[in-house]
Amino acid sequence: QVRLVESGGGLVQAGGSLRLSCAASGRTFSRYFMGWFRQSPGKERESVAAISWSGGSTYYADSVKGRFTISRDNAKNAVYLQMNSLKPEDTAVYYCAADQRSWYKFDYWGQGTQVTVSS
Repeated sequence: QVRLVESGGGLVQAGGSLRLSCAASGRTFSRYFMGWFRQSPGKERESVAAISWSGGSTYYADSVKGRFTISRDNAKNAVYLQMNSLKPEDTAVYYCAADQRSWYKFDYWGQGTQVTVSS
């Protein structure tokens, strides 16, 4: 089992940047697929990005390609989401997720961190 804690959210102007971090507990972090999701009021939760065990494979939603970068540091049990060129439509609660089997369905979730982008 793994426990996830997100940080790094906040208020930023459009065009700005934020870096989200997700700290994971557990000794087998390097064997988990990791993902970032987001949910804004009135909308369904959507996948933003995902990364494989080694970091060698990544996935991005079309809406964030070229602006967001997911990375991980297995030595620090952490995964990151660098968000650049932020837009007001990126405003949401961002969640970190983990799963040992794939990045299509995640079993473990963090509590979320709020990102607000002002226009």
